[in-house]
Amino acid sequence: MTEIFEKLVAAGIQIIPAEITSHFILERDGFVAFVEQRENGFGNIGAAGLMTERGFGALIWRGDQAFFVGKGFEQAASPEQVQLIRTFASDLASALC
Repeated sequence: MTEIFEKLVAAGIQIIPAEITSHFILERDGFVAFVEQRENGFGNIGAAGLMTERGFGALIWRGDQAFFVGKGFEQAASPEQVQLIRTFASDLASALC
């Protein structure tokens, strides 16, 4: 586990404190992913999304336009945000493997 925490820190990814007992919430640059908590550490990684004041926004595509969509809201995703969320998801997967 220490090695995983070191990889997360090196990637600038932090664990967000939450009262959820089934998942960890990992964050970087406003992007988050829920990761299953297992007895011996981390489990399956959920899809990355954008955390907003209105909640979690999943990245979806409509044709060639990306959007962050959540309960009761949606906002267009810039090409830079798409690149950042993809890099976050990749770095997270690398750190947890």
